Amino acid sequence: MTQNAYPPLRLWIAGEWIDRGDRDDQAVINPATGVELGRLPHAGADDLDRALAAAAEAFKRWSTTSPVARSTVLRRTAALIREDRETLAGLISLELGKPLAEARGETETAAEMFEWAAEEGRRAYGRIIPERTPGYRMMAIPEPVGPVAAISGWNAPAITPSRKIAGALAAGCSIIIKPSEGTPATALFLARALETAGLPAGVLSMVFGNPAAIADQLLRSPVIRMVTFTGSTVVGKQLAALATQSMKRMVFELGGHAPALVFPDVDVDAVAKAAVATKFRNSGQVCTSPTRFYVHESIHDRFVETFTRLAGELRLGDPLDAATGMGPVQNARRLDALEALVEDARAHGASVATGGQRRHGDGFFFPPTVLTNVGPQCRVANEEPFGPMAMITPFASIDEAIEQANRLPLGLASYLFSHDLRVVDRCSREIQCGNVIINHWKVSFPETPFGGVEDSGIGLEGGVEGLQAFQQLKFVSQAAQ
Repeated sequence: MTQNAYPPLRLWIAGEWIDRGDRDDQAVINPATGVELGRLPHAGADDLDRALAAAAEAFKRWSTTSPVARSTVLRRTAALIREDRETLAGLISLELGKPLAEARGETETAAEMFEWAAEEGRRAYGRIIPERTPGYRMMAIPEPVGPVAAISGWNAPAITPSRKIAGALAAGCSIIIKPSEGTPATALFLARALETAGLPAGVLSMVFGNPAAIADQLLRSPVIRMVTFTGSTVVGKQLAALATQSMKRMVFELGGHAPALVFPDVDVDAVAKAAVATKFRNSGQVCTSPTRFYVHESIHDRFVETFTRLAGELRLGDPLDAATGMGPVQNARRLDALEALVEDARAHGASVATGGQRRHGDGFFFPPTVLTNVGPQCRVANEEPFGPMAMITPFASIDEAIEQANRLPLGLASYLFSHDLRVVDRCSREIQCGNVIINHWKVSFPETPFGGVEDSGIGLEGGVEGLQAFQQLKFVSQAAQ
């Protein structure tokens, strides 16, 4: 995939591809070069009204389409993603800056999202409840919740829209999704695959534009019965306040600041090596990325040495180059934010073991950065860096480690490395987090529930629970005639 092969950008509303016309638009930038890839049209109020009307009408048909027929469309979509995986991976690399090998992995996960939803949608069982009085039948019947509004970010531009779209469609919902304006071609690839797979017009609309204006119009509409959002905690709270005005269901996956606890009975170098690969995957722009490493004081210095050395050896460069170990961050705003966090940390006495400032020249490159001696008063100790930045801090006891892990009102992902079953058991019970990962780094699969607690979100995506999020239960009680 080269910049010259970047496709034209459009809106997809009510089964129609819509060019810019007289609409506002914006540039989409290649983060590895800073060069414009294309122009993205913005949806106006009339476009959104049309999408809402289409979603309402399509819901009547799609919600009564058999789960088997819905499954067929989703399976075909997964197959189409796999057939053209190199194109999709290239788009991810161009728009996001993710190295091509990582982008290929994302395409497979996106396909698996549709495949899992296709399978699970056929198993959306209700239940018969034993009657209290002979001659009565009591049933709990799952039904699709209604038209859905979805908003997703740029950091997983194929996975996140796929999870939301696939879950909604498998449950029988129509959906209007606003993916990120930074990575539109990746999302539009999915829309094209769904169209080719036979998804009826209007069941999915894909719009871009002013995020606040789009969210406001969609969430105020009585057509929309559910909102699913992936993004920052600040924006999530604003959307939640708006959604509650009309009592819409919410599934929000919000910010994280994941702790990683490393105890002294592990292979220090092996854990540090794997930690570097995980921390700097996608340039650290992953909501579950480990950011706060708490390492037992007896192995702290060795862990820091190994982690820092391997981080410094990662090769920054063109994400389409197979030799690249880490690409750029997605936009210039991330460079400013990361440098501000480093400056604040230094002002509060922290040390920069490697990295710490942007690489000047073309593109948005920020090297792997390791901070030590980071006190709790530093901004980076309290704010998710969402970039290639790690903090490593010693701890003396399990009590201290758990206290540090739970210090923030964020609880999306956490990691624990120990072979002591007492340590594993206590930490898995006492760490306040939606996902506790022990002795490995993989948080989420299509078949597993994924979500956070406290300021990291509400509700679940993925797995059986992810399908149920798009359903509501109707209780039916019937007396014999």
